[in-house]
Amino acid sequence: MLTLPEYPWEALTPYRRTAEGRPGGISDLSIGTPVDDTPELIQRALGAAANAHGYPTTHGTAELREAIAAWYGRRRGVPGLDPQAVIPTVGSKEFIAWLPLLLGIGPGDVVVRPTVAYPTYDIGALLVGAEAVAADSLDDLDAGTRARVKLVWTNSPANPTGRVAPSAELRAVVDQARALGAVVAGDECYAELGWEHWDGTAAGTPCILSEEVSGGDHTGLISVYSLSKQSNLAGYRAAFAAGDPDLVKNLVNSRKHAGMIVPAPVQAAMTVALGDDAHVAAQKDRYRARRALLKDALTSAGLVVDHSEAGLYLWTRDGTRDGAGGGAPSEADSWALVGQLAELGILVGPGTFYGTAGNGYVRVAITATDDAVTRAAERLRAWR
Repeated sequence: MLTLPEYPWEALTPYRRTAEGRPGGISDLSIGTPVDDTPELIQRALGAAANAHGYPTTHGTAELREAIAAWYGRRRGVPGLDPQAVIPTVGSKEFIAWLPLLLGIGPGDVVVRPTVAYPTYDIGALLVGAEAVAADSLDDLDAGTRARVKLVWTNSPANPTGRVAPSAELRAVVDQARALGAVVAGDECYAELGWEHWDGTAAGTPCILSEEVSGGDHTGLISVYSLSKQSNLAGYRAAFAAGDPDLVKNLVNSRKHAGMIVPAPVQAAMTVALGDDAHVAAQKDRYRARRALLKDALTSAGLVVDHSEAGLYLWTRDGTRDGAGGGAPSEADSWALVGQLAELGILVGPGTFYGTAGNGYVRVAITATDDAVTRAAERLRAWR
């Protein structure tokens, strides 16, 4: 029987109880689930497609695939994408977890993921008995490990750090992986949520399929995207992947056999969501205001926000401890900060959930309600 590590978020339970017990209640800035309404035009599209008496298509309707291809051209700098080279998925998490299996990766193979990363990359490797290796460059691997690499995950904008990888950096990963015959999968679920110098730019955050990264050739490349964040569709489980036509064709076939199908009403809703940019801009404005309020409050409390130039999180450490005690930050440092914030009624996620390189950090989500964010900011300003 396969035994996976305990789901990490269960460890936050006692801290949640502490935060819930504070006067005024909890400000939950931990998970990062959307709290704002799903836009009406998307809800209407879902309802209009509710008479879904037949089986949906695994590859997605022609309308949905055309909408995805048009979105890549309009929003991601990838014009002319073949609608045959896209596939809807039941959220992005299931695709990330099952991609090693669907690619035929197994024992003895290596899956590379960033040093600070979403835990599901490792789970995908564990599910097939492969080895998960944390590295930000294939140059960091010894020759023996490098020769066994079959899949490389990039994550830009990154969860949890919010860092955006420049095109040249992504291109270097692509070139190295291609030399090894490995697939590169770009997890780009926060691509529309660029802040600071990525905010409002025409080019947006770099895409793994763009010409400056791919060289105009999508061989061995897969881009993964989700509508959970930009469109408040987390409950719909609405995502998609695109890239190498041969890889997508094989993934479609495997997913047909396994019954991995996005429900027909959700496909209809996705089609409408992808054709409307106005609701995305409106939601980004909400997040922009919450982010500014929280970032200022964290800084005023003596905390330091690193990276975080995109995405829905503020990657935060305790600046008052810089240089204290010597040595590298520890897992205990992350949990200590989680505990201190819980005493204020603020729940955050420990950076250690994302690998040892996250020690000393906490992840602060900007997805809570305006009231919860305002309450958290007031508590932070009064703290120190």
